[in-house]
Amino acid sequence: MTATPTIVIYATRSCPFCIQAKSLLREKGVAFEEIDVGAEPQRRAEMMQRARGRRTVPQIFVGDVHVGGCDDLYALDRSGRLDPLLAGSAG
Repeated sequence: MTATPTIVIYATRSCPFCIQAKSLLREKGVAFEEIDVGAEPQRRAEMMQRARGRRTVPQIFVGDVHVGGCDDLYALDRSGRLDPLLAGSAG
C-alpha cells in the first residue's frame, strides 16, 4: 500500500483562488495543511523557496510534487492526473 502524500497549501484568507483550491481538495476528501502566509509572513520565504521563486498564492504541494496554483490544480483534475497524485500512485 502506498502512503498518502502530505498535501500543503500556502494561502491567504481572502484570496479567492486559495478558497477555490481548498474547496476542490475538500471535495476530493483529502486532508491538507494550510499555511497562512498572511498571518505568518515569515513563511512566505519558505513558500518561495519551495515554489522556485513563485510569489503568488496559493502554492500547492502534494508530497514532493509542486502542483503550482489554483489553475494548475484544476488542470490536473481535468486531465485525470489529480486523483492518482493525491492517492500517492502517480509517477
